[in-house]
This record gives sequence, C-alpha cells and structure tokens, in this order.
Amino acid sequence: MKTIKKNKKANRRKTILQLHKILGLITGVVLFIVSITGCLWVFKDEIESFYDDYKYVTPRHEDFITASNIKKIAEEIIPNKTIHGVIYGQSNEAIEVVFYEAEPEIFYHSVFLDPYSGDFIKRVNNNSGFFGFILKGHLRLWLPDAIGSRVVSYSVLMFLIIMISGLFLWWPRNKKNWRQRLKFDWNSKTRWKRKNFDLHTVTGFYVSSLGLLLAFTGCVMAFNWFYFIAYKVSGGDKAPQFIIPNSTQSYVIESEDEPAYNKLVPLLQQKYTNAVSYELHYPENDTTSILVEVSNSKGLYYNMDYLFFDQNTLQELETTSIYGKYKDAKFADKVIRMNYDIHIGAIGGIIGKIIAFLVSLLCASLPVSGVLLWYGRTYKKPKKTSQQGVLV
Repeated sequence: MKTIKKNKKANRRKTILQLHKILGLITGVVLFIVSITGCLWVFKDEIESFYDDYKYVTPRHEDFITASNIKKIAEEIIPNKTIHGVIYGQSNEAIEVVFYEAEPEIFYHSVFLDPYSGDFIKRVNNNSGFFGFILKGHLRLWLPDAIGSRVVSYSVLMFLIIMISGLFLWWPRNKKNWRQRLKFDWNSKTRWKRKNFDLHTVTGFYVSSLGLLLAFTGCVMAFNWFYFIAYKVSGGDKAPQFIIPNSTQSYVIESEDEPAYNKLVPLLQQKYTNAVSYELHYPENDTTSILVEVSNSKGLYYNMDYLFFDQNTLQELETTSIYGKYKDAKFADKVIRMNYDIHIGAIGGIIGKIIAFLVSLLCASLPVSGVLLWYGRTYKKPKKTSQQGVLV
C-alpha cells in the first residue's frame, strides 16, 4: 500500500512538473517582458514629476474659465476628436483636457490650458515617449492590440497556474530539505547549476504570494469574466460595470450659450474642499447625465467619488453601479475598486510601490532561471569516461 501511495505521489508530482515546465517555456518571454515593463511603470508619476513644469501655473485670485470655454478652446487645438474629460486641479495647476478614442486605433492626447485665461500651454501625446513605449509593451508586447493584448492576458492567466504549481513543487518532501529551500546555502564549491536551481526555487517561494497578487489583479483587468467572478466571490451585489444614469428632466433651463455644467465644478469645489482634483465628463447626448470624478487622494483611484448630475437641473442622480460615492461602497466594491492601486503598489504609498517594483523585477528573473534549469537538465553533457591504454 505504501509503495502504491508513493508511486501515485511521484506520478502526480511528475505531471505537475511537466505542466509547470511546459507553461513556463510557452509564456517565458511574454512574462519576462510584462514583468520588466511593469516594474518600470510603477514609478511613472514620480519620474515624470522631474520634467512636468508645464502642468503648473502661477495661482491667481480669479475664477477658472468655464467648462464650455474649455471645450471650445480644446476642440480648436485638436479638432474632430472626442474629449474624454477635463481635469481641474489645484489653484497652481493647469487644466488638462483629455482626448481619447479607442477606434480605429487608440488616440490618447492631452491639452494643457491656463485655468484662468484659457491660454494654450502644451499638447502631449500620451501614447508616445518612454512610458508610452513601456505601456504598449506591458499591455500588448508592441504588437497590434487584437493580437498582443490576448497573448499577454492568457500568459498572465497561465502565470497563476505556474506560480501555484511551483509552490507545490517547492514543498520539501522531508524536514531535512526545509533549510535548503528557504535560503541560499552556497560556498566556493557550489556549482552554477545548484545556484541557478536555488535562484529559481528560493526566489520563487519568496515572491510567490505577491506574484500571485500581481497576476490576479492583472487578470481582473484583462478578463471581464474574471472581473465579474472576483466581484461576486467577494460578496458583491451591485452592477460591477460602469453605469451612467440618464438625466431625469427633459426640459432645458439653461440657454445654449451657458450650459448648466458651467456651474458644476465651482459648486463641487466649495463642497469637496479637500479634494485633489475634479474630472468633468461632458454629457454624450441630450439624455445622459454629467459625470464628475472627485479624486480624494493624490496617486490613488480606489477612493474616488463618482458623481452624476442631471445635465439640465444639476440635480444629483444615483447609480446602481459600484462606481458611486466611496462612502457608500461595500467590502466587495472596495476590493474591485482597489484593484489597479494594488496592482501597481500605490495602495501602500511609496513603500508599496518599492515592493511592487522588486516583486515584478524578481518575477522577471524566474523565466530566465527556469529556462536555464530546463536547458541544463535537457542537454546534459555526457560524462567523461576514463580510457585505458591498450597493450600492444
């Protein structure tokens, strides 16, 4: 009986090892690129802060220009493109008008204006530059989106399986091997194959929990079905998608020259005095409401307040979605809303970002050491055999 059980365990371990090896070889290059670009993306805001002087202005004791004037000015600078939103910062910050279109290809530009005079400051192509390059690599390997995004998404999903199978394979068979699996026990006689094995197994163990977290949050963003399951498993009972309610009033109480949303941001600035910024989204048509995203913490997204207003009366409207006021969010709502901040480590401040950077960097090392481990075992050098001289 004991022999049968040992054989079953050995066969199960062999099967899991094969699965771990095959998935690792298939996804190795992809996971290396995604991990390296991910650790570089973590400090995007901090790095860009060294050369973003155009985002700041001299504060004045004046009102900001109206939202309708901002729209007019921005559309003259970038005509025939869709304005996604207008971001109002503090009194010393420029207004950012974000243009975004997903089809036929992603168009993502920003126009920065003086908040008092409306003077043009700078136009920025968010798809270009170093971090634009990094993001394209992280999301789609610099391939066409239809191909690259799918390759990345399913590779990250397989990474979850790789990490779980790796933990099973790491688990020592007896107590004697625990120390060896938890630390680098090297000396001058340790061969490079042993060192590489330890780099793969010991490093893999220590980054496994946070590596799983990065992969899990990545899958939440990559797959709608994964996102929905994660929300429902957390106990969510609201609509997990973004829902913009329609305006309730069919009549217009403002003239076409002075739309109601001109009054909205000044009112919110008086009400949400501690807010970091406000992002106004113009109504898409005559029936949709006005969306304003109130950012309550710099560099964080999960605790934003999503507010909706009738475009004619400015009456505040409720939404059935998880994206409403943060104070009304339940546990499951908060978990999903925190997903991106967890993914880049921002949820833990600068310490969290450093941890995310290191974990992502170490995750990038695992495919490298794994391939070397596979190569060393697959293409072993034949052992040298001693040859005896032949007597003549």
